[in-house]
Amino acid sequence: MAHPTGIGVHLVLIREDRILLGRRRNTGYADGWWHLPAGHLEAGESVAAGMVREAEEELGLLIAEDELRLVHVLHDRDPDDGVVRLQLFFATDTYRGEPANCESHKCSELRWWPLTGLPEPTVPYLRVALAGIAAGRQLTVQGFG
Repeated sequence: MAHPTGIGVHLVLIREDRILLGRRRNTGYADGWWHLPAGHLEAGESVAAGMVREAEEELGLLIAEDELRLVHVLHDRDPDDGVVRLQLFFATDTYRGEPANCESHKCSELRWWPLTGLPEPTVPYLRVALAGIAAGRQLTVQGFG
């Protein structure tokens, strides 16, 4: 069950100036597009617990909540459906396991991409958030006027 306030959690994994992205499939949103490992909070779940759960479900990685760093917040009104979402982007340098595609029914492939050469198509709000992170901004607000 998705969190009622529309909060998304996203994992930013970077190795040697390359970022881990997955190609979405069978999700009903941006299928065929590249995006970070991500998901929505479940009812009663903290943002840190949700990110830890998603990392394990999607990638098979074990991450302690205190190993997560909040690197960006995107408060976004979707231009297509008008829905307002709060997207939280977390990073970590410490995890156990090696990233694997554990949800192949929702992700057709995982790949490390250069930060300066993201693939096409990449989910548009992800590009916005990554630009904010690169610029050292903690918050981006878009679609509100």
